[in-house]
Amino acid sequence: MSSLRLLSSAARRATSLSLGRRGYADVSDKLKLSLVLPHKAVFNSQDVVQVNIPAESGDMGILSNHVPSIEALRPGVVEVIESSGTHKFFVSSGFATVHPNNKLTINVVEGALLEEFSLEAVRSNLQEALKVAAGNGSEADKMEARIEADVYESIQHALAK
Repeated sequence: MSSLRLLSSAARRATSLSLGRRGYADVSDKLKLSLVLPHKAVFNSQDVVQVNIPAESGDMGILSNHVPSIEALRPGVVEVIESSGTHKFFVSSGFATVHPNNKLTINVVEGALLEEFSLEAVRSNLQEALKVAAGNGSEADKMEARIEADVYESIQHALAK
């Protein structure tokens, strides 16, 4: 059987399956969040109301009953909204995976509570990174400093809000 006939046959069978009906998010429905760093789990299947993420494709708000997807994260703020309050984490990069059945997994390379950052320290480190990026060092050092500067600029922007 040619590959085209095989694909079209599989597609016909897939569309004949009964798909579950999706609805709108309900505030009473909770999202099970797992927010994981390489060295610890910040949230482990904890019930939350909403999570806002800095996806590469643009900022996203995720509620219960969200369509399953995988999103690459850019440096920015992950905002976790619980019934009792809000937590803001700055993340450098990672992936968010929305699973069926109201589950969200966020794996990040580095992350910390936004309130743990000092605006003065961020500004100082940003200036140092920009000096190295514009300096006479190796191309690898300049590129690393430019990435560092991008992250510090993102932190500075997040703290200014």
